[in-house]
Amino acid sequence: MTPTATVHRVAPKGRGTHRTIASAVHAARDGDEIRIAPGEYVEQLLLDRAVRLLPEDGPAHAVRLLAASPGRPVLEVTAPGVRVEGLVLTGQDPALPAALVAAGALELVGCEISGGRVEAGGDASLTLTDCRVSGTELAAVHLNTTGPARLTRVVVEDVEGTGVVVGARAVAEAAELTVRRVTGSGVRVRGAARAVLRECRISGPGRSGLLVEDEAAVAALDCRVTETGAEGVRVLGSSARPEDPEGRAGRESGHGGVLLTRCEILRTGTDGVAVSGTGDVLLRDCRLRDGSGPGVSADGESRVELVDCHVDRAHGSGLVARGTARLTAEGTSVTGSRANGLLAGDRSEVRMAAGDMTDCSFSAVHACDDSRVTLTACRIASTAEHGIRATDRAGLTVEGGRVTDCGLSGVRIDSAAEARMRGLSVVRGRAGITTESTGTVVLEECDVTDAERAGISCGTGTTPVLRDCRISGSGTAGLVIGERATPSVEGCTVRDAAGSGVVVGPGAEPRVRSVTVARTGKNSLFVGERARGTFEDCVFAGAGSDGTAFPALHVAAGGAPVLRGCLVRDTEEDVALEKGARPVFDDCLSRDVRNPSLPTGADQSLAASGSPGADPGSTARETEAPPEDTIEDLLAELDGLAGLDRVKQDVSSLVKLMRMVRRREEMGLAPPPLSRHLVFTGNPGTGKTTVARLYGRILAAVGLLERGHLVEADRSALVGEYVGHTGPKTSRVFQQARGGVLFIDEAYSLTQYTGSNDFGQEAIATLLKLMEDHRDDVVVIVAGYLKEMEVFVRSNPGLASRFNRTLLFEDYGSAELVSIVEHQAAQHQYELAPDARESLTARFDAMPRDRGFGNGRTARQLFQAMTERQAYRIAELPDATESDVMTLRPEDIPQTP
Repeated sequence: MTPTATVHRVAPKGRGTHRTIASAVHAARDGDEIRIAPGEYVEQLLLDRAVRLLPEDGPAHAVRLLAASPGRPVLEVTAPGVRVEGLVLTGQDPALPAALVAAGALELVGCEISGGRVEAGGDASLTLTDCRVSGTELAAVHLNTTGPARLTRVVVEDVEGTGVVVGARAVAEAAELTVRRVTGSGVRVRGAARAVLRECRISGPGRSGLLVEDEAAVAALDCRVTETGAEGVRVLGSSARPEDPEGRAGRESGHGGVLLTRCEILRTGTDGVAVSGTGDVLLRDCRLRDGSGPGVSADGESRVELVDCHVDRAHGSGLVARGTARLTAEGTSVTGSRANGLLAGDRSEVRMAAGDMTDCSFSAVHACDDSRVTLTACRIASTAEHGIRATDRAGLTVEGGRVTDCGLSGVRIDSAAEARMRGLSVVRGRAGITTESTGTVVLEECDVTDAERAGISCGTGTTPVLRDCRISGSGTAGLVIGERATPSVEGCTVRDAAGSGVVVGPGAEPRVRSVTVARTGKNSLFVGERARGTFEDCVFAGAGSDGTAFPALHVAAGGAPVLRGCLVRDTEEDVALEKGARPVFDDCLSRDVRNPSLPTGADQSLAASGSPGADPGSTARETEAPPEDTIEDLLAELDGLAGLDRVKQDVSSLVKLMRMVRRREEMGLAPPPLSRHLVFTGNPGTGKTTVARLYGRILAAVGLLERGHLVEADRSALVGEYVGHTGPKTSRVFQQARGGVLFIDEAYSLTQYTGSNDFGQEAIATLLKLMEDHRDDVVVIVAGYLKEMEVFVRSNPGLASRFNRTLLFEDYGSAELVSIVEHQAAQHQYELAPDARESLTARFDAMPRDRGFGNGRTARQLFQAMTERQAYRIAELPDATESDVMTLRPEDIPQTP
């Protein structure tokens, strides 16, 4: 109260007091105070001046104001600065206002309102603190104003309608608001209103807990919604996402509606969060649990983003995207869904990174219709059906991640779905990866371990591409190629299959290159009836490893595969043919085979007899190496590689040194001490394997190696799983590299494990002894990241003495990456428009150069993405010219990773 303010007292009797509150208000001026004695007052108050109403004495709420007529509020405010404290306001019609702010500003503190709502309209402002509103219809608090409103520690309950409605252009803040026992939605925000909710509790609404419509926007922090009749949060319309009340940066958006931070949404009647229209929702660090429908659903043209959220025990799918919605999830887990963990349909787009999906009743990820799903470093476990399934015409991209313990396949691609997967690990489950799709399927650097049945299956008539995949411990076959399938398989390994390593179905015609099949229970390679295909530079070792005599290669009647440069070793029998089989063997070898029958020499065919075996008297012999390259050709090939200036200089210096060494030897002089073994350091995609292959050919051209071929190995190729397993395993790989280069990628992994059951140090000791015993026969190159390789070399004195020269493969610059794209374009008969080069340079400049950057691999992937986008663009042109088809333009360059 200001020093000049007057106190007016109201009491039923007594000298110097007003008998009615209205009389006191009429006598008061702005800033005066009206103190009311306990009692019941039937009045209709118009507060048209800035006064303060409060009880005179007695307990809180001892002053009760009752509406004088059913159609009028108890009090109506038209002046600014009105404050009402500790009173009970009771209206006569619960569907009409009990307190109405038509203009000005009203502050209600510690009041109870019933029998009618609290409403603010026009440009009025309203503040409720420590109030209770109950027993109303339609709404308890209705903010239909263009002015501000604030609700603090307000309880809304027992409402036949919505708890709080924020409409028009109101800007409302609610802190510690409690809404319970309402038949409609708990809080409804509509029009162009903005609302911020902090630590609010909404329980038991008959409809949605929070309903956001039209162009409204809501930011909710540390709120809790429970026991809803419908959705926990329902977002409609096309509102703009509000600013983050915590000041944290959010995604720029032109559509949107809701920002939820650290909120809990529990036991909802349908969806936990449902978004449609063009609504835009960000959930950050939220938990959704025990909903009767999906955890989060996005429909229409909506955009939904989840960051570090948990969706637990949804009765429907954990995450759902339909229409053309875009759903993004990062660091989010989905657990115990009664349907799918993630369901994407229609033409929706879903991106999920570093997520977890476990214990789903259906497939953890299901992509159907024309949806597009991208999974990066996600973990999927314990699903009743498939870990990941793509069907219809869906598109699936997987980068890294792990899928374990699936009731059906770890991954299944069928119908006309397309999939590109790199670095995915699939462990256990009934099957590993199953491709039954007629669409494009590419698997790169994927691991499949301990599948009950086949590791990877290529279905009937399919054409998948497999590169550098590893399959181990399959219960039946490692790789199954179905009837009439024509897959391309390169650089893969199949180990420890209980059945056959590679099974080629009837009429199939695969293209297989540089594949290693080792330790199979049955055949290394089984070729079915009338199957064909080519197998180049493959190694088939240890067939029949369970003690049963199975030939490494079995060709059924009518089978006519072509095998070039293949090696069969460590088995009882190398080849068995059924009657009518017509295989062709070109430059193939048998080693350590007890009953060899494989012919040697170029272009040799082995005629089948009526018995499974062929001529047991033939012997295996090693063929001559291909004609040598000239040093000039090899150096020119090295110089033609993009970038790598420092590496090229180092290799050229080594060539000069080796030529001098060779010249001294030819003169009968002692060569100087020289270690030819090298350490290659650098990030992925910088050309380490390519240079290692060239290095071996250069050594062969100089005359310091016999063949100069390259054998690639990693920890799994060298380290065994039990005592006595590692030494022979490392020795076999080393023997395969005799006369050439043994390239060990991620060599530091041999020393990173220190458990009692790790045999990495044994592999190093074996390798060092073999390098000493065969110092002139094999060059060893170890490769990996710079810091890890420095630690690796220092970990053993023998390593430090033999690997004293390091070549650093620096990341490619933008200009070099552009040249790689240009080279790829020329190889595939494309041309870059001049402005496309500038856009490519800008695109590469914007890419972060961290350890995950793929360098040349990234450039090649970007080129592939450009060709796909160009194909979509050209398809829209009715009269595309040859120039249109060949030219890649700036709009073909994807601008996001």
